[in-house]
Amino acid sequence: MNQSELSTHHLETSLSAKIERCFAPLLDSDPDVLQQLLADKHSLNTKRAYEKDVTDFFQTMTGKPPSRDSVLEFLHLEERQAVAVVLKYKAKLISGEGRKAPLTEATVNRRLAALKSLIEMGRKMGTCCFSLEDIKGEKAQKYRDTAGIETHAFERILGQCDRATLAGKRDYALLRLLWGNALRRNEVSQLNVSDFDPGVATLRILGKGRGTQSEIVDLGPATVRAIADWLDARGGNSAPQAPLFTSLDFAHFGHRLTGDGIRKIVVRHSENAGVKKQMSPHRIRHSAITAALDATDDNVRKVQKLSRHKKLDTLMIYDDNRGRDQQDVTEMLDGMF
Repeated sequence: MNQSELSTHHLETSLSAKIERCFAPLLDSDPDVLQQLLADKHSLNTKRAYEKDVTDFFQTMTGKPPSRDSVLEFLHLEERQAVAVVLKYKAKLISGEGRKAPLTEATVNRRLAALKSLIEMGRKMGTCCFSLEDIKGEKAQKYRDTAGIETHAFERILGQCDRATLAGKRDYALLRLLWGNALRRNEVSQLNVSDFDPGVATLRILGKGRGTQSEIVDLGPATVRAIADWLDARGGNSAPQAPLFTSLDFAHFGHRLTGDGIRKIVVRHSENAGVKKQMSPHRIRHSAITAALDATDDNVRKVQKLSRHKKLDTLMIYDDNRGRDQQDVTEMLDGMF
């Protein structure tokens, strides 16, 4: 057999070979649909949220956490059966049956969305032939309360940080960053030392809903000094991939500061400052956006660069909520007689 005939033989052999010869190890007769759904998400926080919501469904309806078999059993139901089960689950969420209290509309919708994503993944993998299109979410008003705190109140919170201590330097830098850039707590938690560039006063963040795509935000001079002061005082592990903000308690010293850890810092300093409103990192974000609208004379397009809301309509809700139009009109009517 000459070289040409040999090449032709190899080509014909390859074309006639069964696909299973190469891909059989990758094909699973009983796929783990939930794990595939989680693997399809970039953000660790998104993975945790989906897993938590799907687990709640199976725990509520079967009394057990999800397994490969129980997920497949659910996905193999007939559509009328699946819809009936999910409607019962939705009713339990709304009524609060078996829980401390009924869940909010937004939480109900999130749980349903997680189930629909699980079913969609099942459809893609050929293990499910129904959908939940007939099950509608609850009407939920987004951003019902965007009212934050006044600038002077946040100044009091900053004043609670003892900048002579390591914890005080960290908390001061953290709070300034939350206010000056209206960041979300998970955006702050994910920051590494290499994301901070004091030379050009910028920070690289992983924004909400952007997967692994980062974006650069500019920092104010006071925030740059505060972060640099914290890093200088911290010393130790300041390698590029080290977390920018770390825990200082005995049990978790040096570990990345979690979103909940950030929340606790905000709550503690707010209470010490005598702030009565329930505070959180997101409340600071609301406060910063509202203050920015005031400072820019309602320039929503300019403030959109700060808030990084994709839709201008979302930012307009902040603008509407900060106004006192209803009160003004009520007082006008009240004064007519």
